[in-house]
Amino acid sequence: MSTDFIIILVSFIAFTAGVAIFTWYSLRKTNLGSSEGYFLGGRSLTGTVIAGSMLLTNISSEHLIGMNGNSYVNGFIVIAWEVTSSIALVIAAIFFVPKYLKMGLTTIPQFLESRFDGLTRTMVAGILIFSFVVTLLPIVLYSGAIGIESLFGVSDILGVDKTEGLWITIVIIGAIGSIYAIFGGLKAVAYSDTINGAGLLLGGLLIPILALMAIGDNNIIDGLVKVYEYAPEKFNVIGAPDSVLPFEVLFTGLIINQLYFWGMNQTIIQRALGAKNLKEAQKGLLITGLFKILIPLIIVLPGVICYFYFQDTYFDQQDSVYPMLVKKVLPVWLIGFFAAVIMGAVLSTFNSVLNSVATLFSVDIVKKHLSKDISDTKLVRIGKATSAVLAVIAIFAAPMVANASDGLYQLLQELNGIFFIPIASILLAGFFMKKVSAIGAKVALIFGLCFYVFMTWGYTSHGIHFVHLWGIEFLLNVAIMYSVSYFNPRKNRYEITDVGVVNLVPWKYTKAMSIGLCAVTLLIYILLGQNG
Repeated sequence: MSTDFIIILVSFIAFTAGVAIFTWYSLRKTNLGSSEGYFLGGRSLTGTVIAGSMLLTNISSEHLIGMNGNSYVNGFIVIAWEVTSSIALVIAAIFFVPKYLKMGLTTIPQFLESRFDGLTRTMVAGILIFSFVVTLLPIVLYSGAIGIESLFGVSDILGVDKTEGLWITIVIIGAIGSIYAIFGGLKAVAYSDTINGAGLLLGGLLIPILALMAIGDNNIIDGLVKVYEYAPEKFNVIGAPDSVLPFEVLFTGLIINQLYFWGMNQTIIQRALGAKNLKEAQKGLLITGLFKILIPLIIVLPGVICYFYFQDTYFDQQDSVYPMLVKKVLPVWLIGFFAAVIMGAVLSTFNSVLNSVATLFSVDIVKKHLSKDISDTKLVRIGKATSAVLAVIAIFAAPMVANASDGLYQLLQELNGIFFIPIASILLAGFFMKKVSAIGAKVALIFGLCFYVFMTWGYTSHGIHFVHLWGIEFLLNVAIMYSVSYFNPRKNRYEITDVGVVNLVPWKYTKAMSIGLCAVTLLIYILLGQNG
């Protein structure tokens, strides 16, 4: 066993164990036997914890590995996935979250029952559970395994081939992530995310800093200038109509996707539902918005630096370039720490999704349909069992995404479109379209699912970008909801009432920070769009 390997192993174990110890210490006074304590962290989460958990739930290996691979091929145009999130987070902080906390929601589908009916709630809960298990969890596990294998050389250490090494890594990540989600609930997930988030920001920033210093002879600015002069087109944020992400999609399907992901997605918004009050929830959302503007330094810029080093040599293996850059610029004594950071990023998304799926299944399926009077203790027990079963399914499904031709991140976005846009359509209708009825919502939900699947994998010669399809689908869904509702009008009047769960006094800096985030996002496109 070499000295380098021992150094890497020690730093990996030290950081990973430190996160576990901190999480255990933070949970020692939490009542995990109650449903509110287990699924919502006892409604005690602060803005900093919410922001750290939201960021790490969102940013995982499919970003570090997949998005850097995407920017290596396509350049800065993929930044749109990140910086436009800040605008969606502003809308979520100002509009959606105050309403959720006022209603005292545990899950987003609960709103759909109040606004439409119980069947709509159950349909959406079922679709969400299915989508998380067959899309997000497998991609997170597989891309995480690629990162760990590339940096840590699991296959070489164990004397097996790379396929077996990936399988072993997937099982290890899945097992550790399950422990957090099953035994600690949302609070364990959120607190571990906070520390892992700090590690991600520190470790992630080290990669471009060290790379630019090497390129610029210890001068970061000189290094950045050299990378820019080598390929200025890579810094353009305005995607051409035939590019992987045309600029026009920002005004069609992308904004709908971002609104859903940051304002209505159970996995993300569950952290805000667990806030101790509205002030902390808004603070957490807006701090996350700030992180989303800065995060391209970690998940986009390194990919462009990879192009400087490797040119187009690995265009057909784009998901392998980021680990190659890490090994090229990172000192041996930091590789273990960085492997732990990637592990933490994977774990955070994996255990967050498991916790959300357990919440949806326990609250929206079991308590709603199977046992209305079930005790908190039994409900939590069912949540834990659900997490365990789904973790096993995700582990076995992970290798199925191995041959993503356009990269793991692009694959994830395409698959998400199956579920996100139909659900976003009926949720937005529930808030803004008073005439839409329950039957209209259900018909639009089913139509949206079928339309996108057919247009993406059935009728593939249409030549329409998949994000534009999201926008078209949304408009069709709205038209269908209005048409069906005209002949089947809603019978009940719905109003949001305050159930008194938390204090609803807003954060005093919400308006100022919201304006600032929107202005900075616009400025990014003005400044970097000139390269087009």
